[in-house]
Formats: sequence, C-alpha cells, structure tokens
Amino acid sequence: MAEPLPPTGSRIPGIGLAKGLAVTLRTMTKKTVTAQYPDTQPDLPPRSRGVIGLFEENCTVCMLCARECPDWCIYIDSHKETIPAAAPGGRERSRNVLDRFAIDFSLCMYCGICIEVCPFDALFWSPEFEYAETDIHELTHERDKLREWMWTVPAPPALDPAAEEPKEIAAARKTAEKLAATQATQATQAEPDEPTVSTEPREGES
Repeated sequence: MAEPLPPTGSRIPGIGLAKGLAVTLRTMTKKTVTAQYPDTQPDLPPRSRGVIGLFEENCTVCMLCARECPDWCIYIDSHKETIPAAAPGGRERSRNVLDRFAIDFSLCMYCGICIEVCPFDALFWSPEFEYAETDIHELTHERDKLREWMWTVPAPPALDPAAEEPKEIAAARKTAEKLAATQATQATQAEPDEPTVSTEPREGES
C-alpha cells in the first residue's frame, strides 16, 4: 500500500493572480528604452554567436567540418602539393593546400557543430552580425570574408584557477619533466670523476 503524501502548506486564494498583477505593474512602470540601431551599436553579450570566422593557417583541409555539417553548407576545394625531402635520401611528402572555403549562411542554422568538431581550431564564433544582403545568393561568403571576421573573435575567458588542469597540458608537463630528469641524469653521468686525495703517508715520510 502506498504511503500517504505529506501535507502541503495552506494556499492563499488568489496568490497567483496577485503575483501576475505585480509583474504587469512592474513592467508598466518601467522606463521604455528604444535602441537607436544602426546609429548606436547594441551592447552584445561577450560570447555572442553571430557568424563563423576562419583561421586559415590552422585549416588542414581534413573536411571534417563539411562532412559533419547537417545542412551541407560548407564548400571546400583543395589540391595536393608535393614537399621535397628535408634530407638527402628522405621521402617526399604531400600536403593539402586550401583553394576555397565558403559557408552559405542562407542554409546555415548556426548549430556550431563545425566549430566543435574541428580538431585544429580553425573555426570560431564571431559576434559580427551585420552581414545582411539583398540577394540570397550573396550570403555565401568566401574565405577572405570569413578571415576578416576572425579578427572580431573575442579572446577566450581566463581559466578558472580552481579548475582541473586540462589533460593535454598535464600530459605535456609530465613529458617535459621526464625529459628534464633524463637530461639531468645524463649530464651527471657525463661529468668526470674528481681526483681523490690520498691521506696515507708516502714512503720515507713520517
């Protein structure tokens, strides 16, 4: 058999109506403010999501952002370039060179998946929002425009000093400490032994 519910506090009739009227009265007496946009720029929150900026130097043309985009609004073109061997007898290397990176903002739904999946931090949210066009076909912005927006990306917030150390930094720190300990051990072993001074008397000495 189910246990009975504990008794609830006594309700005052009409308390909900009174709270609603209080909110209405407070809103009615509040001073009206009209935003004078575009003469006055709005004061946006620091991490506003406007458009997507491209840091071209970090892009390796891995195509991960284009494949994960649910709207297929990212267009990437590239070609391969051969890099000569760095040393005689070495192997030549090839790398992808970015030819085109464009985002169709008429299709983009600003989900941010492309930014989340980018393994090389090449895409960032920019607070820029003034990119309206009169023709929908002009909402496809190429990499030059995406690169301009990159410089409007705010700096990341400071780390919480009480937060846990990121795994990448912890791993790098442990590797550096291990390398420093190995070098110190090798330097100690490489130092020549100091000559020992004999305290025993030689022959003919008293």
